Amino acid sequence: MKRTTLALAAALCLLPLTSMAHKQWMVPSATVVAGNNAWVTVDAAISNQLYYPDHFAMQLDNVTITAPDGSTFRPENPASGKYRSVFDVPLKQDGTYRIANVNAALSARWDTPESIAAAKAAKDGKAPPGGFLRGVKAEELATKIPNNALNVQVTEGNGRVETFVTHGAPSTVAPVGKGLELAPITHPNDLFAGEEASFKLLVDGKPAAGLEVEIIRGGTRYRNAQDEIKVTTAADGSFKVTWPEAGMYWLEASTTDKNTSVPQAKQRRLSYVATLEVLPQ
Repeated sequence: MKRTTLALAAALCLLPLTSMAHKQWMVPSATVVAGNNAWVTVDAAISNQLYYPDHFAMQLDNVTITAPDGSTFRPENPASGKYRSVFDVPLKQDGTYRIANVNAALSARWDTPESIAAAKAAKDGKAPPGGFLRGVKAEELATKIPNNALNVQVTEGNGRVETFVTHGAPSTVAPVGKGLELAPITHPNDLFAGEEASFKLLVDGKPAAGLEVEIIRGGTRYRNAQDEIKVTTAADGSFKVTWPEAGMYWLEASTTDKNTSVPQAKQRRLSYVATLEVLPQ
């Protein structure tokens, strides 16, 4: 047992730091479904390992399903436990469904006279900020930030976590046109091991050039390396990936800009995550 524990500790030390970061994800019970009265069940969590719920259940308040005809509806039978949330999606139309959890909120941090004095007294000149808020609405800032706040910094955040499910014949996945999103060139439910797939990343409907995209196959709990794939988007926002083997893959990208929608915020942080299933040939 002692040798096993030491070996595990050594293996953990060799893992990249990114492997310890919390990852958001939604995983459907199937990505391609046929037949009448079809459903899928979706697991949703925030975890350290893919796709193993070990940290926190994803909140489902902002989950929306976009049907093939463009209509939207809420998930059915939602439930959340300690480490995982789950919900059902009825597939009443033929085509591709976009299942997304979209969050938009503000964060703020500030100093106070006390925190500034503490920073001056610290040997390294560093001290925690006077206050911090996360996940607040614009109208709440005035009441939640104290009157003696100094150096207030407000950041607008917009994040999309999603997956795709096709019932019957696939249909086109139309861009949303807001925030950072995936615009598939290769259909997201037509991915096979050993084949090349093409996608685009868009910001507010326009090509997102020069963004790094990280892609990781699930099952990281059972291997010592992340085996991540990193690519960079071209001038038109496009990128390509050749899938090394079958499995569920986590795709992530992020960026910042100054195109805020509220006057208090001077910066906008955009993030995107998708779960894609790659099938064997």
